[in-house]
Amino acid sequence: MCDDTHDQVRGLGRRALFVTGAAAALTLGPVSFAAADGGRQETRTVRGTLPPGSPDYVYVPVEVPSGVWEFKVSYTYDRPSVPAGTPGNALDIGLFDQHGTELGGRGFRGWSGGARTEFFVRADDATPGYLPGPVREGTWHIALGPYTVAPQGLSYELTITLTYGEPGTTPRPVYPPARARGRGRDWYRGDCHLHSWYSDGRRTPAEIAALARAAGLDFINSSDHNTHSAHPHWADQAGDDLLIMLGEEITTRNGHVLALGTEPGTFVDWRYRARDNRWARFARDIRRAGGLVVPAHPHATCVGCGWKFGFAEADAVEVWNGPYTPDDEVTLAEWDNLLVASVRTGRDWLPAMGNSDAHRDPDSVGLPQTVVLADDLTCEAVQEGIRAGRSYVAESRHVTVSLTATGGRGLRAGLGERLPMAADTPVTVRLDVSGAPRCSLRLVTDQGTLFTSDPLPVSGTGSVEWRTTPAYAAYVRAEVRHETALGPVPGALAAFTNPIFLGEAAGGRPAAG
Repeated sequence: MCDDTHDQVRGLGRRALFVTGAAAALTLGPVSFAAADGGRQETRTVRGTLPPGSPDYVYVPVEVPSGVWEFKVSYTYDRPSVPAGTPGNALDIGLFDQHGTELGGRGFRGWSGGARTEFFVRADDATPGYLPGPVREGTWHIALGPYTVAPQGLSYELTITLTYGEPGTTPRPVYPPARARGRGRDWYRGDCHLHSWYSDGRRTPAEIAALARAAGLDFINSSDHNTHSAHPHWADQAGDDLLIMLGEEITTRNGHVLALGTEPGTFVDWRYRARDNRWARFARDIRRAGGLVVPAHPHATCVGCGWKFGFAEADAVEVWNGPYTPDDEVTLAEWDNLLVASVRTGRDWLPAMGNSDAHRDPDSVGLPQTVVLADDLTCEAVQEGIRAGRSYVAESRHVTVSLTATGGRGLRAGLGERLPMAADTPVTVRLDVSGAPRCSLRLVTDQGTLFTSDPLPVSGTGSVEWRTTPAYAAYVRAEVRHETALGPVPGALAAFTNPIFLGEAAGGRPAAG
């Protein structure tokens, strides 16, 4: 085995800084390997320091000769003490092959973020998060993502090992089917934001699928961070009782967004910020691949998690993410303001959904879950139901909600629909709930919350009716809230619905995909 050490220049001086049309990026000097001269393995060690304010992505070029069987990388970085309230060091990592690092990801071979300290790729196998395939001759790039950098800087060490030999055979991917047996037109329960060990989750696809079935789910969506490497590993978990859709959580420095139900093998790049004006291109790419665009946890407080791209390109928005918290309450209020704006301006409205974002124990798959009225249990039908807003969000399989509006001449509308009545025509709104003991029922309109019930009995079942007119309420939606000890502050959600629109005014149409 041959070993060599390269020390990269400290700081940003004497380095090539460039902008790729995405976030600022930095390419360091190349690391070279000689073709194997009878030896089986060569190793290079690279050390460097990134200062505060480093570009979002730092690329380490590696000159790969012919005859390589396996490309392996391990890395470490320092974690100095920092003052309270100051981010410490966090360094993500990934890999691009000889096709380059251009935005769009043609050369993408994998990303593990900060979840792993080493990875490998070869023709027949790869570390979870990475794509198997031949290690071909050319310039590869290790991608470093300094997520946060301490005031002292971030010192890192990379160990790159090339092993020579005959390449194996790359397995042909097999993907889950786009339909399950289903029950025809019915209400189907799903969780579309889940993480496996193919990114920073700790569960296998088999474990996630078992938990989904136990939670009473009919469909799920694979959404690992910045990689589609899990897609071929879900086929064995699908069945007549569980539809598995494929996607990705695109994790940018200005927020996260779900690609929901894309074609198998679809990769969506994440290396841009809101100020780069690149997001619309990738939103279109998601739709071209058959997926929905769903901003995730828009007001989450983690670094880089807040959604800064706006909602013009969204097909739906994840209002409720995991156990109900104050940032979900903020998102709910923002979403309601968007509904008000849609009826005021006649523009498209944005349906809401909820997902668990489960990563590991004790995260609960299916808390919450989106319950969709779909024509069948297929990817296309579920997406259509979500896009149309024919859905509500519940904390578990035990909670069911029905919201309808009826008016004269036998007209009736359900979630996501419009009841086209004259402004002064009486409308009866009915809300039926089960599985929500001691919860209160609320009816919310563009005027605010106009009806709140007494708590339901311990059976958790109850119904309310409320009468209004389109002149008084342009839409109505329902909330089911737990009890609270905070006086006027509403309790955590047990469920909430998309709206029913009332009246003949323009607007009230789901956003076009």
